[in-house]
Amino acid sequence: MNISIITTQEDHYKYSQEICDTIELSALLRGTGIAKRTPEYIKKKMESKDAVIALDNGKFAGFCYIESWQHGKFVAHSGLIVHPDYRNLGLAKKIKSFVFDYSLEKYPQAKVFGITTGLAVMKINSDLGYKPVPFSELTSDPSFWNGCQTCTNYEILKSKDNKLCLCTGMLYDPQEKSKNPVKHPFNIRIWNRLRKIKQAIFLEKVI
Repeated sequence: MNISIITTQEDHYKYSQEICDTIELSALLRGTGIAKRTPEYIKKKMESKDAVIALDNGKFAGFCYIESWQHGKFVAHSGLIVHPDYRNLGLAKKIKSFVFDYSLEKYPQAKVFGITTGLAVMKINSDLGYKPVPFSELTSDPSFWNGCQTCTNYEILKSKDNKLCLCTGMLYDPQEKSKNPVKHPFNIRIWNRLRKIKQAIFLEKVI
C-alpha cells in the first residue's frame, strides 16, 4: 500500500459521495449517532482547504475535515472516517494527527475541540493532548449544536439544553498546553464504564 494524506483540492470532489456513504454506514454498524453531512457540504470543505484525504494510489482510504466557530475561536475535526478496506492499520490516528497539526497552523489561536461516542477517537484525542471537559467549555455557537439535529441522540442533547449527551466533550487549548504540557492519560475500561452509565441514565429518561 502507498497511502498518502494530503489537503484536498478540486480533483478530490469526486470522492464526496463515497465519503458520506462510508461515514453513514460506519455509524449504522456501530449503532451510534452522527450528524449527517451532504456531498455538497463535503465539497465546500474541500474547496476551502478545510479537509484532508487519505488515498491509496487514487483509491479513497480516509477523510477528515475542519470546522471553525465563533470567528475562529474554536475549531473542530469532523467526519473522521477510514474506509473498511484500510481499518486496523493505524490510519485513523495518522489522519487525525495530520489534520490536528494542519488546523493548528491554519487557526493558531483556536481551541480545538470535539464531541464523540467513539472510544478509539477519544484515545487518539487524549494522545494528542485533549482533555475531557463539560460542554460549557466548548463553543456556544448555535450552528454547531444545530448540526446535531440529524443525530439519533439529538433528543437527549435537546432535553439537557445542549449541556449533556451520550457524547463526551474533549478540548485542546494551545495556550494551556504551552503552560502545562502534561498529557491526560486515557483508560479505555474507565471510559467504557462511564459511557455505559451515561447511556443507562439518559436512555431510561428519554424512554
